[in-house]
Amino acid sequence: MINSVLEQCPIRDAVECHLAAYNAAFYELGLSWHWDDETFHALQSLSCERDRIKKYMETHQSHLLRVYDADFLIDAIQTTKARCYETMTHGGAKKASTVNWAEFQRAEVGV
Repeated sequence: MINSVLEQCPIRDAVECHLAAYNAAFYELGLSWHWDDETFHALQSLSCERDRIKKYMETHQSHLLRVYDADFLIDAIQTTKARCYETMTHGGAKKASTVNWAEFQRAEVGV
């Protein structure tokens, strides 16, 4: 199902591709997170990808840090995001920037 959605939408640039890959990773991991352009660009002030994810968790998802180790979550997100990015950019055919992952998740849980 996700692959058919990904194939419908061309990505215009690398920034959009990375944002789409993060949102795809969040979706795949069952996290009800969604980074919009504003959130993603605000996190870019941090130079390290791990720091960006950790900052987001600390400010928006702190409840997860009481249950899960931050490094465990960051590793899972980075690994999944890298695979999603590779899938979206495989062979130079960039896909999926306009998929609304937040809406996609809502539809699946019936919200």
